[in-house]
Amino acid sequence: MNKKNRKKHLSSFQIIIFGFLFVILLGSILLMLPVSTKTGEGAPFLDALFTATSSVCVTGLVVHDTATYWSAFGQTIILLLIQIGGMGVVTMAVLIAIISGRKIGLMQRSTMQEAISAPQVGGIVKLTNFILKTAISIELFGAAIMAPIFCKEFGPLKGILYAIFHSISAFCNAGFDLMGEKAQFSSLTSYATQPVINVVIMMLIITGGIGFLTWEDIAVNKWHIRKYRMQTKVILLVTSMLIVFPAVYFYFCEFSKGIWSGCSTSERLLYALFQSVTPRTAGFNTADLTMLSEAGKMIMILLMLIGGSPGSTAGGMKTTTVAVLIASAIAVFRRREDANFFGRRVAEDTIKYAVTVLMLYLVLFLMGSIIISGIEEIPMLTSMFEAGSAIGTVGLTLGITPTLGVVSRVILIMLMFFGRVGGLTLVFAAVSGTRRQLSRLPQEKITVG
Repeated sequence: MNKKNRKKHLSSFQIIIFGFLFVILLGSILLMLPVSTKTGEGAPFLDALFTATSSVCVTGLVVHDTATYWSAFGQTIILLLIQIGGMGVVTMAVLIAIISGRKIGLMQRSTMQEAISAPQVGGIVKLTNFILKTAISIELFGAAIMAPIFCKEFGPLKGILYAIFHSISAFCNAGFDLMGEKAQFSSLTSYATQPVINVVIMMLIITGGIGFLTWEDIAVNKWHIRKYRMQTKVILLVTSMLIVFPAVYFYFCEFSKGIWSGCSTSERLLYALFQSVTPRTAGFNTADLTMLSEAGKMIMILLMLIGGSPGSTAGGMKTTTVAVLIASAIAVFRRREDANFFGRRVAEDTIKYAVTVLMLYLVLFLMGSIIISGIEEIPMLTSMFEAGSAIGTVGLTLGITPTLGVVSRVILIMLMFFGRVGGLTLVFAAVSGTRRQLSRLPQEKITVG
C-alpha cells in the first residue's frame, strides 16, 4: 500500500494534549458568557482563558476572586473543569464511554494507560472504574465532614455547596476557594486554627496527590507492605519525607517568630503542617505567605516543583522523578552500576526520563521567572514563586498574579499547561513519528563534574 494513502492517526500523547486544549477552550467560552460573572458582562477572553487553564490544570492561580467575581453558574463551570482536570480529560472521556455502553477499543485503552501512567493496558477499564469510585467516595466523605462547620457559618444549603466545592478542589489539588466574600483572595486564612477544616483539607490533598495507582495497590494488598509495588513504596516514603521535614522547618524556624509568636503549640503545628502539605500541589494557604522568610519561600518553591505522584490529581515533576535522581546519584557515589529501591533495579530509560523531566522543568521555570521579573520589574524570588506555582500546578501566590500584564499571564498559562500535561507528553507528541535507530554511533568518553 502506498504510504501516502495510509491514514494518519493521532498518538496517545497527542490525544491527551488535544483533549486538554479542547476542554480549556470550551471552558473559556463558557466563562465568557454574561451569565458566568456577577456583573452580567462576561469575562474578557484572556481572563476566561487564564481561569479555565488554571481550573483544568488544577492549579488555582486566579486573576479574579472566585467568590466575588464569578456567578453561581461560573463557579459551577470552574468546579466541573477542576473535576475533569483532576481526574484527567482522557479518564473522563473513557468513563462517559463506559456509562453510555460504548466499546472501549485498544487505542482508547492505550491512551488511558498513558494518561494515568498505568503499568500496562490490561485491566485499564477496571482501573478506570476504581478511579471513579475512589474519587467520588473520598470527595463525598471529605464534604460530609466539613459540611457541619460550613453549614453553621453559611446556612444549610450554602454550607453543603461550600463543603462539596472545597472537597473537590482539595482532592483534585486545585486550590480554588469560595472564601473571598470574607476577604478577597484570602484562601483558608480564616480557618487557620480550625482543626477539622485543616486536617480534612490536608488529607484530601495527600490522598489525591499520591495517585490512584498507589491506592489501587493499597486496596489490593491492604497492610501487607512487602507486597506493594516498588513504585508504591517509593511514593509513600518520599511523600512522608516531603511532609515531615518541611513541617519541622516551618514549625521551628518560621512560625515561632514574628506575627506567629503568640500562637499556641497546636496552632503552630497546624500552620507548619498545612504549609508543608499545600505546596504539593494544592494551592490553599492558611498563612500570609508574604510574611515568610526568603528561605521559607525557597523551600516552598522546591516543594512546588517536585509536586505530587504519577497518576494522581497533582502536577509537578513528581515524587518518583526526584527519587530516581537521588537513587542514581547515590549509586554514583557508591560506585554502583545500577540505581535501586527496595532490592529492585531501576531501568536506565527511567533514569534518562527523570533527567529529561528535571531539565525541562528547570529550563522553563527559570526562563519564565526571568522574563516575568524583567517585564514586571519585580524581585526575582517573587517571580520564581509565581512561576514555580504555575509549572507545578500549585496555585500558591504572593499576590502578584492579578496585577500581571498580558505577556506575563500568557507565560503563566503556558507553564500551567506544561505542568499538568507533562513535559515528556509534549515531547513525545511532537516527535511521535520518529522511529528508533537500528544502529548506534561510535562511543567516546566525555568528562563531567
